[in-house]
Amino acid sequence: MTTNMDETERASFRAAFADLDAAERVGKLNKSEDKATLGYFVDTGVKFSASSPLLENAYYEAVRRLLDCVKPNGEGQPILQEGGVYYGCWLESTGTINAELCARFMPAVTEATYRQFAELQREDGLLPYKITEAGAVFKQIQLVTPPARSAWNYYALHKGRVADDYLPLMYEALSRYDDWLARHRDTRGSACVEAFCAFDTGHDLSPRFWHVPDTPHLDDPALPYPDSALVPFLAPDLTASVYCSRRYLAFMARELGLPHEPWQEKAEASFASLMKHCFEEEDHFFYDVDKQGRHVKVQSDVLLRVMASEVGDRDFFDRMLRLYLLNTSKFFAKYPFTSLAMDDPRFDPFASYNTWAGATNFLSLIRAPHAFEHHGRYVELTWVLQPIVSAMARMTRFGQVLSPWTGKEGFAESYSPALLCMLDYVERLCGILPTTSGELWFTGLLPYPFDHGEKLAERTAYSREVDGKSFELINGEEECRVYMDGKLAFRFPAGIRLITDRAGQLTGLIGMSARRIEGAIQIGGAGEGIPFGADGNEELAFEAGAFRSVSAPGIVYPTYR
Repeated sequence: MTTNMDETERASFRAAFADLDAAERVGKLNKSEDKATLGYFVDTGVKFSASSPLLENAYYEAVRRLLDCVKPNGEGQPILQEGGVYYGCWLESTGTINAELCARFMPAVTEATYRQFAELQREDGLLPYKITEAGAVFKQIQLVTPPARSAWNYYALHKGRVADDYLPLMYEALSRYDDWLARHRDTRGSACVEAFCAFDTGHDLSPRFWHVPDTPHLDDPALPYPDSALVPFLAPDLTASVYCSRRYLAFMARELGLPHEPWQEKAEASFASLMKHCFEEEDHFFYDVDKQGRHVKVQSDVLLRVMASEVGDRDFFDRMLRLYLLNTSKFFAKYPFTSLAMDDPRFDPFASYNTWAGATNFLSLIRAPHAFEHHGRYVELTWVLQPIVSAMARMTRFGQVLSPWTGKEGFAESYSPALLCMLDYVERLCGILPTTSGELWFTGLLPYPFDHGEKLAERTAYSREVDGKSFELINGEEECRVYMDGKLAFRFPAGIRLITDRAGQLTGLIGMSARRIEGAIQIGGAGEGIPFGADGNEELAFEAGAFRSVSAPGIVYPTYR
């Protein structure tokens, strides 16, 4: 097996990583509570190092600024905040996908954030759309990421270490919320979930909602503007979110020993109504349906939202990739994904204000991985990770949006989706990621110098503690190594993702490159190793001392028109 580093260089790099103190690397803290919050991060054993300081410095600046986004609530519990100019915790983001990512780095913060929404639920079942120092606010729904999926994924990731009352509490709250939506957001009898205003979906300034109010009528989330010619919309992203939440409520019910079949039936009804009303076969796209029964033909990141809600099979998703998500005239900008299709005359690429009219938004970026990984599109996802990691390495403020042309950060600062995107994307690209299915992913890739040839890392190091075991991943340009409790556990060629269980036992691998990767996995670093060959996205299971292909879907390549 060839190697890009001699043993002296490798030993020196690893020794420096061992000496790295994550708390010291984060630097000066801004408030008294930050020490305890940083302790949650340190307890995960997560550390990151890169041979070039640019990316490493940006990474720890993101951790430091993330601490600014965690504040105690009235009971003294650490709650995740949106950050920047957004004072509070929003259901569409902080209370769902942000906290879902945060669960891998600060689990106590995630649980407290989710509990807060359940505990402040209104008597009629409505969840707050945001929570501020002044209390819960119920003016709109602002529903995007399926709340039940986020709540379940935290439970599944930390199963056995979550308080006994957590799952019953969240199940009850989310069941009541589903009832509220069914009662108040289906005024047209379609079984879809309706948007009454732009803020219901968080799509500020999107052409999707031109000539529609930003807020519900009289600030009542149960009332659409009665004189509107356009709303209520039958909204595909809201309907898909409820569809997905109902599937995960079925998982919760089964776990709690309750009937799960009713939730499955409700989910199927949501899916049927979504496809009947909001999906247009000619364009192969999801559109709102306005009050006049017409499709609102604005191609926006509604598509990515629906895909992240697990709608459709792999073939369906692959077609979306070819037509839209990997299409450089639609959403696949130099720094993807745009919030509006680039060939739409209403497309606005500017990122100097809070907008969903074109700019690349970090909320889209942190929602995207689930859509790709749900369908085994791992290689295609790296084409998103790489340019965004390059852009984040240059960030100093961590704003809400990026220019899709230049990758330059735009509006706001210390925005928690951007900060969590840094932690999440580094871990998916070259780190150790624990999954909700009980796996550990060791990804043997490096950030590639796409921007002006500026090298971000010729080698990286990443560590994490899982169930009392310490793991390290050292990545080079040709070879990667995994250490477990300080001892060499695996050597493998770069370009693949090694998969183990939580105890570090090898279970398989995935091809993570557009080219075929061949070589051998050395267990314990000794012997000839176990040979394998993996095409891009090919999944190999490790059984009886050998690798066996279990899925080889090929690659969906970018398109231009």
